[in-house]
Amino acid sequence: MIKIIVAGFRGSMGQKTLNLIKKTADFKLVGAFSPDATDTDPTSYGLDTGVQVFNNLNVMPTKADVWVDFSTPAGVFDNAKFALKNHIRPVIGTSGLTDQQVTDLKTYAKEQNTAGLIVPNFGISAVLLMKFAKEAATYFPDVEIIEMHHEDKLDAPSGTALSTAKQISEVREANDAPKFKETLEGARGADYKGIRIHSVRLPGYVAHEQVLFGGQGEALTIRQDSFTRDSFMTGVAVAVHKVGALKELTVGLENVLS
Repeated sequence: MIKIIVAGFRGSMGQKTLNLIKKTADFKLVGAFSPDATDTDPTSYGLDTGVQVFNNLNVMPTKADVWVDFSTPAGVFDNAKFALKNHIRPVIGTSGLTDQQVTDLKTYAKEQNTAGLIVPNFGISAVLLMKFAKEAATYFPDVEIIEMHHEDKLDAPSGTALSTAKQISEVREANDAPKFKETLEGARGADYKGIRIHSVRLPGYVAHEQVLFGGQGEALTIRQDSFTRDSFMTGVAVAVHKVGALKELTVGLENVLS
């Protein structure tokens, strides 16, 4: 039985995770964390009486194996450190961590001898998109990324788009893009090592990404679409099941896909 604490349990992804735990025979919810939870009675949230609801990281939670985090960009770093400090393996689905924060968490995880997983996207289609884009970038150095999410997503660009850009940059040949002038600042999007990233936030969208490659007389577009948040739950289940096999804090669901 894998004992789980869900951070950000009141949000949409947190609620999906609670439903996943209920439906999975070897998952058990033992804790739920949200700094905005004014009531710590689990029955107030439709949870079993044995679940510990807490709103303060100074409170030592019940013993758990995995900390699933779907909180906020502002809180995820402290949440992850808290989990590692208490030797609870974090599975972090919250985006917004900086490169330095990821580096710091990896170091701290080694100090605490506790592994974990940071997942830019739990969608299998998104993992494959990043894999295919990295391969294509060896042939097409001219590339831009468009990511489209629901209007409530707080960070931009998305963790998936940034992770895609990072993976592309690992294999992409240096390419001097033509000089341009923005008549409206930001028109060309964010710049990650010469890779332009454009973020869209609109109602009706869930999570979508396009990677556009351009070559001499040809173009290639790789796209993935997540139409419902339920699509992420397969990846969440895989991450929770497999995080115990990791030896360090690792980035990317592809590292636990067999």
